[in-house]
Amino acid sequence: MLRNDKRYKAVVIGGSAGSFSIVTRILSKIRPDFPLPIILCLHRLKHVRSGLVESLNLKSNIEVVEPFDKDRIVPNKVYLAPSNYHMFIEFDNSFSLSTEIVLNHSRPAIDHTFSSAAYAYRDKLIGIILTGANKDGAKGMKEIAGKKGTTIIQDPATCEVDTMTKSALRLITPDKVLSPEEIIDFLNQLPNV
Repeated sequence: MLRNDKRYKAVVIGGSAGSFSIVTRILSKIRPDFPLPIILCLHRLKHVRSGLVESLNLKSNIEVVEPFDKDRIVPNKVYLAPSNYHMFIEFDNSFSLSTEIVLNHSRPAIDHTFSSAAYAYRDKLIGIILTGANKDGAKGMKEIAGKKGTTIIQDPATCEVDTMTKSALRLITPDKVLSPEEIIDFLNQLPNV
């Protein structure tokens, strides 16, 4: 059984179709003193900002921001990948933003964020893949698993669209398959670092 006493450095969450409501629920129930940065990579409309940061901040117990290139990653903050930018995590605990070619029909691409986070944080990373309509994130979850990070996949039975979660399940055997409420419980039980 996976224990929650590992000293983690970051949580990375990816999702697409239907994930906004789940992310909102997670952020509204996460404890205000949550000790880690939460890095969100969600598929978004290319040229429409649509008030997503503002909407998440209305519900979130932790401040949600869109990082700029080279921004430092700090605990107890939620970082949302900006629309139409790939978001990478660097070894010096900062963000790198890129407009290079789309991946899996997406920019931001979850695979890029997950893979770079896996290399930066290795076994100190928690990777979570949520509901979505394509396979983006599956290879990134495999990278997280390969670097001994903790992998959590939303139970496909609870997904609005299960393509993303089932694609990840075809590549790895995750540490946990959880409902949204169980994901919230897992995160809230993490110890302060």
